This record gives sequence, C-alpha cells and structure tokens, in this order.
Amino acid sequence: MLTDAGGINAEVFLGGRNSLLLPGTKTVMRPSGAGRYGGKGRRRRFSGSLVAVACLLALIQAGVPGSARSEVGKCVPTEEDAEGPFYKPGAPELYSTGSGLVVSGDVISYPDCRPIPGARVEWWHADRSGRYVDSLRGTQKTGATGGYAFTTSPPGVYPGRPPHIHFKVFAPGHKPLTTQLYLRGGEKAIGFDLVVEAEQRDR
Repeated sequence: MLTDAGGINAEVFLGGRNSLLLPGTKTVMRPSGAGRYGGKGRRRRFSGSLVAVACLLALIQAGVPGSARSEVGKCVPTEEDAEGPFYKPGAPELYSTGSGLVVSGDVISYPDCRPIPGARVEWWHADRSGRYVDSLRGTQKTGATGGYAFTTSPPGVYPGRPPHIHFKVFAPGHKPLTTQLYLRGGEKAIGFDLVVEAEQRDR
C-alpha cells in the first residue's frame, strides 16, 4: 500500500500559479481567503489534495511516454551511472517524498521496447542543503502499463555536482540498472524513461 511521506502539494497539480495540469484534469482554484473560513477552508484544501493524489495514481497506472522512445518500436538502453556512497536498500514504498517536482516515466525493456509492469524503481537524492536524508528515499512498482510517477522536493547541490536524482531499477528477467537524472534547476515536472536490458538467455 502506498503511503505519503512528504505530502502532496495540491497546488503543484491544481490551482497554483505554475500549475501542472495532468491529462484529463481541470483547474481547481482555491479562494485567496480560504484560510479565513476555518473548517470549510481546510476541507477545500483537503479535497484538493485528494484530487491531486488521485491524479498521480492515475498517471502511474496509465504510464507517461518519455523521451526514450522517440520512434515507435525503437528504444535505447539508459546509460549506467555511479551509485555513489549514499545508497541505502529497503526504502519505503511511496508516491511522494516531498513537493515541488513531479518525476514520471516508463520502465521499458530493451531490445523489444515493451513497457514492464511490476518493475521496482528506487530513488534518492540530496536535500536543499546538499545532505542525503532518509525522508528523500523512496521506491515504487510500475503500474500495469509500466509507468511510474512521484513528487519530490527539488534536489539540492553540493560542490562539484549539478542537481541530480539517483535511480535503481529492478525488473524480472532484466539486468539491474543504476543511473542518475540530472536537472538544470527550476523544473516543476520532468519525464524520465528507464530502459533496462533483458538478460541473455542460453539457446
């Protein structure tokens, strides 16, 4: 069962100035004085959060096409990258490790370029001050069409490195993948497909 560690910020999805509208959703505006209405204002914010969570879970199940498949039937294995010294196994299963950044994509098999349901995606990254903390670690299984999606806080930087998120992917019949997603900084949402290579089978 998925749990919420960092809390969904509904304004990332619905009603904020820089709203990200997921496919099939409508903008829900929150009155500027909502906090003045006591319980009613709280109920509106809570309702908005539930809508945001529902949209995120729908996104996971539907899958979000990313850049790994620029042409139908073609894909390129995701490049391996360093695990680094801060990986910890056993991260909790989550759909959120913070707010401000939405990361989504598909886990795809190479060479047949088919999405992989039930693959395990792990992620971890530094906080705004450049420290690795347990609250920014999570894991998620891909949905029926191979999609994953989570919200997190924008990763911080430390000397010599651009902002980045570490990933590990485990899928039955495929080689484990360890890689990193690099960001420019300031993104609100980013798509990142993870293409894993099928293991060689003896014929």
